[in-house]
Amino acid sequence: MTSTLSLSLLAIVSFFGSALCYGETLVLVDNLATRETHSLFFKALQERGFQLAFKTADDPNLTLIKYGEYLYKHLILFSPSVEEFGGSISVQSLTDFVDNGGNVLVATSSDVGDAIREFAAECGLEFDEAGSYVIDHLNYDVKDEGQHSLVVANPENLINAPAIVGNKQTLNPILFEGTGIISDQNNPLVLDILMASSTAYSYNPSKKITEYPHAVGKNTLLISALQARNNARVLFTGSLSLFSDKFFRSGVQKVGSTNQFEKSGNEALATALSKWVFKEEGVLRVGIVEHHIAGEKEAPAFYTIMDDVVYSIEIEKLQNGVWVPYEADDVQLEFVRIDPFVRTSLKKEGKKFVAKFRIPDVYGVFKFVVDYHRLGLTHLYNSTQVSVRPLQHTQYERFIRSAYPYYFSAFSMMLGVFIFSCVFLYHKDGKDKPE
Repeated sequence: MTSTLSLSLLAIVSFFGSALCYGETLVLVDNLATRETHSLFFKALQERGFQLAFKTADDPNLTLIKYGEYLYKHLILFSPSVEEFGGSISVQSLTDFVDNGGNVLVATSSDVGDAIREFAAECGLEFDEAGSYVIDHLNYDVKDEGQHSLVVANPENLINAPAIVGNKQTLNPILFEGTGIISDQNNPLVLDILMASSTAYSYNPSKKITEYPHAVGKNTLLISALQARNNARVLFTGSLSLFSDKFFRSGVQKVGSTNQFEKSGNEALATALSKWVFKEEGVLRVGIVEHHIAGEKEAPAFYTIMDDVVYSIEIEKLQNGVWVPYEADDVQLEFVRIDPFVRTSLKKEGKKFVAKFRIPDVYGVFKFVVDYHRLGLTHLYNSTQVSVRPLQHTQYERFIRSAYPYYFSAFSMMLGVFIFSCVFLYHKDGKDKPE
């Protein structure tokens, strides 16, 4: 009886443990039919361990926080037309969610509501006005209905970051139908992931063009993202259809081209993007950090100027759910007081990145700093503070080679004074001799 009860309790604990681990994604939709039209995308997420909670965006019981803790780690907004979120969710709560490390995937359409627009503006992005589509009269699919808004996006226009988009060289053309995005080019945190071709523009296809379009050419973004300073990730796309079953299964043939593709690159791209935004890819962390004087093994209480130092750091990358050693040849170490006094490359030795250098002839409070920021990867920062003192009086050399001229001048002056004294005291002038 006791063993059965123990096994039951263990099963319950394991169930809730797994639920807490994987049941962290809230999916907000305009209507629950989206669950069926985008089933392949949601099924792929569930197979990777995500437990999805589907709710309509105007549900009056929506909340992200309970008892001061966030209920979800990730948020999917497939509700482009929502004007105002239900419950306690608002644009401010979404920005707070990102500020606390939450990740958000946003897919819209030509009918973008105010709530999504305001949230995008907080992230440095701007959607075109309602009813607008990305139009390309030279790069559209043969299945287009005449408005040239079923755009065929070239994978070459993807950002050069395999951690975000995967291997774009093997990717088939991408189908896109939706509105365009413009990013704030002065915001260093914004990433332009997929650009339209130079012949594209964003406008309402049912209206005559009487003014300059909102977005033209490669300034028209199809997919954009933000990686915040706390490494939270937010991804925006102007096409909800990009993640749909229809586009996943659809073939692609650009008008005027004989190249036919049985399947679009949407599914492969959507998988890569979701892995990145939900931090399954492109995540780094710091392992063991060590530093010591050359020839020793333990870190000293303080260093002395001109000591030879060995610094090592372990960096790991998340790959298929497992932390593996990170491979790179561009990691640098800085030895900083106020400004860097030493900047050197770290060399890979086994699992560690190692640097060897000599402490400069300057004492004070220093830091070993590794500040690694690469496209598509989380920002890696590690700082270790140490003290550097001057030499003790017993540690100075008795005779310094560079001071030999001064030593020579001092002894030569002493010798000169001695000789002068002897001559002055014992030399007799000829006038003093008796006649």
